[in-house]
Amino acid sequence: MTGPEQVTTKIVVPEALSMVALLGSRDELLQVIENALVSDVHVRGNEITITGSAADNAIATRLFDALLALLEAGQPLTADAVERSLAMLTGGGNERPADVLTLNIVSNRGRTIRPKTVNQKKYVEAIDDHTIVFGIGPAGTGKTYLAMAKAVQALQAKRVNRIILTRPAVEAGERLGFLPGTLYDKIDPYLRPLYDALHDMIDPESIPRLMAAGTIEVAPLAYMRGRTLNDAFIILDEAQNTSPEQMKMFLTRLGFGSQIVVTGDVTQVDLPGGTVSGLKVVRSILDGLDDVAFLTLTSEDVVRHRLVGRIVDAYAQYDAELAKTVRTPGRRDDSKRGSR
Repeated sequence: MTGPEQVTTKIVVPEALSMVALLGSRDELLQVIENALVSDVHVRGNEITITGSAADNAIATRLFDALLALLEAGQPLTADAVERSLAMLTGGGNERPADVLTLNIVSNRGRTIRPKTVNQKKYVEAIDDHTIVFGIGPAGTGKTYLAMAKAVQALQAKRVNRIILTRPAVEAGERLGFLPGTLYDKIDPYLRPLYDALHDMIDPESIPRLMAAGTIEVAPLAYMRGRTLNDAFIILDEAQNTSPEQMKMFLTRLGFGSQIVVTGDVTQVDLPGGTVSGLKVVRSILDGLDDVAFLTLTSEDVVRHRLVGRIVDAYAQYDAELAKTVRTPGRRDDSKRGSR
């Protein structure tokens, strides 16, 4: 049997666009494109010739169209942008890569934070459209980082007067008084990831001033009890380590003019044995409630090293096999039963 008929497709790159910007200074992006596509790609001048089956050529053409659209939007291309664009085009969705990868949230020191996957874009849009948003997914999917960026954006636009960042200090049982040092010393290890994200989005020298003024507050979840939080953007991170009672306590802190984003990974619960995760049960309680949104991120949305996504998938498969084993009781070996 012969394979699909080979066809040739040609793309002429407009002279206004740089072939170097499209293919890389030493054709490093061209190598990424060639490795990602089934069709053969040949470049001569500003003309790109694609050879392969009609279906494969169609994918290649859509990829080059998407990359050219990114360049026209002023977005510099990277190997990551090429791979994510192709993933969007072959993922079955209708989102244009340019619409996802050019959605700017906040910029600081020449660096712009934006979503990198379709699910991340949906997550960001849900934060724009809802008062309470739950971002649930594995490590590295940007759920906390993007929520922080939206909080900074809201503060800069004066839609809120302050940002409140909180996490359950579950490793200390939230009995922080038993830990040595000042309050800052006690909570710093648990809140350090939030500080690190802040430093990417706000000038580091201004953070102490904003914290001293109460414009930015970083505190353990236990410190939220009894408060009403008005005109604030509130983020609860590592929410899988809340009990149902703590989750209810936190959500009912919501005041006028405020917004809440809850993030967590239900596969990494660190609560003591027998304690149910508040993040695991809250969906069954609030799903379908007006102005509340649940967004699920997956290994495909991981924006760390590509190996992280594979690790997440490997653990998910292991957990599924383990659950299957637990649900299937051991079979009795009748051959070992004696007769009466």
